[in-house]
Amino acid sequence: MVRVKICGITNLDDALASVAAGAHALGFNFYRQSPRYIEPSDARRIIEQLPATIVSVGVFVNEASPEEVERLANAAGVQAVQLHGDEPASYCRALKKLFVIKALRVNDNFAPEQAAEYETDGILLDGFTTRAYGGAGQSFDWSVAARTRPLVAKLFLAGALNANNVAAAIESVQPYAVDACSGLETAPGLKDVAKVRAFIAATQGAGSS
Repeated sequence: MVRVKICGITNLDDALASVAAGAHALGFNFYRQSPRYIEPSDARRIIEQLPATIVSVGVFVNEASPEEVERLANAAGVQAVQLHGDEPASYCRALKKLFVIKALRVNDNFAPEQAAEYETDGILLDGFTTRAYGGAGQSFDWSVAARTRPLVAKLFLAGALNANNVAAAIESVQPYAVDACSGLETAPGLKDVAKVRAFIAATQGAGSS
């Protein structure tokens, strides 16, 4: 079964609706320049009202130090951290107490072997754009993700995924999890519940053959 992570959660209603639709994990963006930014204290209040089975993920971009990531993660009460900036492998290794997902943005120069260098609990592949660190709805060649999957512990697939293409993406890549954000919104930080439900429904049974 492919897991589903809904990222860019900013309010309790969207969190609960995503969980009710079948999400396995929710992402909270702690990058201040993101339109989906949420204060760690506000994220904690949401997380405290979620079922214990839901994995909460804090998204960070180029924080000053691993220690700062750990401090903010503890303040928010997240169970995992997603490093979505230019953090090197040594930075990731310093976060030994947390489940770490390193996000890599795939451009024409990306090689699957780069992902193996990080040795994190998970690798998330996202489309590359100069406009933003993630959440930009940028797709990429899924064959690159398929070649990366055997080289990493858990592959999270992102990049312009929606209800219309996620089943094909799962069939092509066979990822551990799929991650969606901007394709499920009415505006940055506000989920379209119908799109969330359709997205999660489309993942069910995909890739099981």
